[in-house]
Amino acid sequence: MQTRLNEAIRDTPLGREADTILRSCVHCGFCNATCPTYQLLGDELDGPRGRIYLIKEMLETGHAGAATQAHLDRCLTCLSCETTCPSGVRYGRLLDIGRAQIDGRVKRSWRERWLRRILRLVAPYPKRIRTLLPFARQIRRFLPESLVNALPPRPSGVDESPPTPRHSRRVLLLGGCVQAATHPGINGAAARILDRLGISVQPVAGESCCGALTHHLSAEEETREFMLRNINAWWRHVDGVEAIISTSSACSLMLKQYATLLGDDPEYGAKARRVGTLSRDISEFLAGEDLTALRGTPDAVTAAFHAPCTLQHGLKQGGTVEAILSKCGYRLTTVADSHLCCGAAGTYSILQPELADSLRREKLTRLEAERPEIIATANIGCLLHLQGHSQTPVRHWLELLDDNVSGTRFSG
Repeated sequence: MQTRLNEAIRDTPLGREADTILRSCVHCGFCNATCPTYQLLGDELDGPRGRIYLIKEMLETGHAGAATQAHLDRCLTCLSCETTCPSGVRYGRLLDIGRAQIDGRVKRSWRERWLRRILRLVAPYPKRIRTLLPFARQIRRFLPESLVNALPPRPSGVDESPPTPRHSRRVLLLGGCVQAATHPGINGAAARILDRLGISVQPVAGESCCGALTHHLSAEEETREFMLRNINAWWRHVDGVEAIISTSSACSLMLKQYATLLGDDPEYGAKARRVGTLSRDISEFLAGEDLTALRGTPDAVTAAFHAPCTLQHGLKQGGTVEAILSKCGYRLTTVADSHLCCGAAGTYSILQPELADSLRREKLTRLEAERPEIIATANIGCLLHLQGHSQTPVRHWLELLDDNVSGTRFSG
């Protein structure tokens, strides 16, 4: 693709990066075949190829309007197009650049500004979520439907405390934000699983949200603050641990992007690259371990696994969790069109509720087609999005492995 970027951005680091990505696109359109929003809406501008042209036009002319912003907003950032693309176009990175550029040019409605501001003020902070959730449940009839649908169920009385560190092998475990507030037992399950394998979780003070939520809302300074806070919290431990692990695939992907987002920083660039190198989704980490100690009883549970987009398209770990669950005794169903997004996509289900609801209905139809006893997933956003609307219980896949560790058989 030929480009002639506007002189205001042409010779900047972002401009050069965007130009390189744009030039790698050969307009073949293979991406549209696997794009969830193009499949739903049938509009070229709501597919990756069309959005690339919109971003190109904006960067060349320096102008863009509300229509361009709407088409970019409707992208899930699922990255299915990157998996499909024969030319290796880094569409997700180009979209981040495009969204940040247009948000500086086009003023949103007061309702959009209010909703995005609320999300940025609450979602990355577990203490704020825990404080506000009971109040939100009480006034749910006064809240926008998209927020009501996002309210998680009350946490069950699960054990969330990690075992006392006792092994020479150690890892860091990202605490997280939304997951820490709504499903605190997931990290507890991870710590028990790792402990069973002879690996301890090193306690760390001062870490924060990974920054994914604010990053995809184009709040660049807030994202930078989160990243620096985590790097500072982890830095004194990195020489003594094997990996920095996340139990939510969206966070895992974000941690690996620290090296890109902070790569040019004179003070933190090298540290960000080290963090990116150490970062592992827990599925990626467990895949290299002997899992004999995690095998369950012969009376296997039938499970349908929903592979989050961040896991299969972002981290390129499609099939990893399925292999682990099978190895540990679970019977997995076949899920049609497993490459398609469920509609959660971080804050997408709140900001684009109608599209997100359509995608969720289609995903649940496919997940429940073979009548599994349970649906498992690997990302807190997908878990929350599916959980309240499924006829089948939805859990994090680590909770299934934790059942094996504790000798508990799931019963719906």
